[in-house]
Amino acid sequence: MSLSAPSARRWWDRQIHADRRPLLLTRNRIQAAIRGWLAEEGFIEVDTAALQVSPGNEAHLHGFRTTAIGHDGMGRDMYLHTSPEFAMKKLLAAGEERIASFGHVWRNRERGALHSPEFTMLEWYRVGAAYTVMMSDCVAFLRLAAREAGVGELRFRDRICDPCLEPERLSVAEAFARYAGIDLLATTGPGGMTDAAAFSAQMRAAGLTHSPDDTWSDMLSKVLVTCVEPHLGRGRITILDRYPAAEAALARPAVDDPRVAERFEVYACGVEIANGFGELTDPAEQRRRFDIEMHEKARVYGESYPLDEDFLDALSDMPPASGIALGFDRVVMLATGAPRIDDVIWTPVSETGL
Repeated sequence: MSLSAPSARRWWDRQIHADRRPLLLTRNRIQAAIRGWLAEEGFIEVDTAALQVSPGNEAHLHGFRTTAIGHDGMGRDMYLHTSPEFAMKKLLAAGEERIASFGHVWRNRERGALHSPEFTMLEWYRVGAAYTVMMSDCVAFLRLAAREAGVGELRFRDRICDPCLEPERLSVAEAFARYAGIDLLATTGPGGMTDAAAFSAQMRAAGLTHSPDDTWSDMLSKVLVTCVEPHLGRGRITILDRYPAAEAALARPAVDDPRVAERFEVYACGVEIANGFGELTDPAEQRRRFDIEMHEKARVYGESYPLDEDFLDALSDMPPASGIALGFDRVVMLATGAPRIDDVIWTPVSETGL
C-alpha cells in the first residue's frame, strides 16, 4: 500500500481510494467496537450542536467563525465548536451521569501529518468518578483499536507501542526532570502562579535556549515538544499526569498540591492521543481562568472569544465529574500504521489554501 501527502487533494481517485479503503474499513470496525464498549458500560451517546456562541476559551485553541442571521436579517457571530465540552457539561448539569459523544470538531490554524482542521473527537464523562478511571478507559480503547486492526503494536513512523503492556504513568514534573533536567515545580506556585525568570534560569542551566520574550507557558511548551514528548509512549503507553495548574484551565486542583491539577494526557508512539480532567465546577474560578486565557489570546493573536454565559451558569448545577477527549483519527492512524491523518478520514478536507 502506498499512501502519500497529496492524497487529500484527490482522495476520490480510484487508485488512491482503493489504497485507503482497508484503513477506512478498519476505522469503522474500531468505532463500532468502542461504541459497543461504551454501551456495555452504561454510557448514553449524545449528539451535541456544533454551532455555539463560543468555540472554547483556551488561548491557543482557534475556532472557525460564522454569522447566524435571524428572521430580522440581523447577523450574530457564532462558532463551530473545538470540542463538545460545554454542551456535554450542560447535560451533566441536567442530570445525565454517563455520556459520550462521537462527533466532528473544528480547529483553525491546524494542518499537518497529525492535524486536520476538521476531525473526529470522542469525548466522554463519568459523574462521581475519579479522573484516574478515565485513564483506564482510554487504555481500553487503544487496546480495542489494536485488536480490531489485527495488530499487536501501535505504530507511527519508526515508533512502536504495545498497548497491552502496563502503561507508564508519570507527572509532568517528573518528565521534565527526567528528559530536560528542569525542576518545573520550582517555577510554579499555588493557583496557577508562574515564574518566567525562574523557568528561564532552569533552561539555561539545562543548556536550552529560548526567545527573550517567551512567557512561562511558551517555555513550557517548547521544552515539552522538543525534549519530552518524543520519549512518551515508546514501547508502552505513557500517561502524563498532574499538569501545572497554569496549564489546566478546565481542571480542578490536585488535593495534595495546589501547584498542579487533575489533568493528564495519554501518549502512544510519541503522539498525544487524549486529554483528560477531574472537572472544575466552580463558576467563579472558571470565569477567572477564562478571562486570563482570553487576555493571553488577545495579546498573542489580537483576538479573543466571548464566554458562554450559559455554560458558566450550568457549572453551578454540575456534579463532580471526570471527562476526557480523544482524537479518534489519531487512534486509527496508530492502529493502521498510516503516515498521515488524511489517510484515515473518509473525505479529507481539501489542502488547497491551507
